[in-house]
Amino acid sequence: MSPAARARELWHRAGWEAAAVGRSVRRALTGPGPERDLAVQSIKAAGAAILAWAVAGWWWQAPLALMAPWTAVALVQSTVYRSVRTGVQQVVLIATGTVLAAAAAGLTGNTMAAMAVVLPVTALLGNYSRFEDQGVYASTTALFVLVYGSFSGFDIVHRLLETLLGAVIGIGVNALILPPVHLRHAHESLCRLPRDGAELLRAMAAEMERGYDRPKAQEWHARARRLPQLLADLRRARLWTRESLRLNPAGRRIRRPVPELPSTQWDAAWESAADHLTALTRMLAEAAGDRPRLRPPPDTVLGDVPPLLHALADVCEADCAALDAPADAGAGTGGRDGGVRDEALARAWGAQRRLKARLTEQDDETATSVGGLAAELQQLLHDLEEARVAPRGT
Repeated sequence: MSPAARARELWHRAGWEAAAVGRSVRRALTGPGPERDLAVQSIKAAGAAILAWAVAGWWWQAPLALMAPWTAVALVQSTVYRSVRTGVQQVVLIATGTVLAAAAAGLTGNTMAAMAVVLPVTALLGNYSRFEDQGVYASTTALFVLVYGSFSGFDIVHRLLETLLGAVIGIGVNALILPPVHLRHAHESLCRLPRDGAELLRAMAAEMERGYDRPKAQEWHARARRLPQLLADLRRARLWTRESLRLNPAGRRIRRPVPELPSTQWDAAWESAADHLTALTRMLAEAAGDRPRLRPPPDTVLGDVPPLLHALADVCEADCAALDAPADAGAGTGGRDGGVRDEALARAWGAQRRLKARLTEQDDETATSVGGLAAELQQLLHDLEEARVAPRGT
């Protein structure tokens, strides 16, 4: 790829990334959802750190007041239960790092020698699986103690009190100020998959009708590769939803009736659909441009693809409507949305059969790209057929 083409591609990707950030900001400002929840949690973490510093650094005048806001900002977690669990892990790790560093400094009388003694131990301790991603706090606390030269018993007590203060403030802010509730997050994550899939399929169809180029296909590929991240968000949201019922002052409010979540088999179907959509967009990108790796499908074949993509987008939009339907409305694939979905699937299978019929018209080189296109679309069709939202109450 020439430098000019690479620069255009980078500029195109930067513009798309900026647009994605803009969409996230707009969602956070215009309505409830994971973007707004993330913004609220970020503001709470910043507020907890400021409050911890005000108490430890400004009012208490602690010798190493950094420990309090450092702990507080890390304990505004996704659930109250996770905040408490992380707080216990951090207190244990920081206390251990402080005591080990003070002992090593007292034995060696030299900061460098103390680091050589204590850091391998704290790094090994930090890799203990029970501490998860909090393990680094043992080593960083030991470094703080050794670099600042705070080895006395008075200093050790202060470190522990500052850590406990930060833990109490971080957990308190997370539990008492808009405690995180993730039922809505899980439902929003569910809806994002078919909604974003429908938007991508609709954009692909519209661009192919006008005639697409390689940068546009690469943009489709980048968007398709983001779908697995939505699946990861969904898995976290399911976990956080279960955790939200534990140690949360808003527990009674959490238990209000909410839309029922599909089973994890729905997630598996969409995971496969995301894989095939990613492969499809990659193949379209490789069959476009000045030096394509695959011979581009002829226009007669590409003309059959947009109706299929529109029909698949209709399937995804019907699933969005089924997921958004009230729990007591009797919606789902057994109602009107189910009829729309079945009709869209029938159109999609008809378009797929027409596309496969084109294979007999191709030469050996073109048959490779047309066959790959037909195969990925057929796999995608099967996946979306399996990703059916069950009727409520079943």
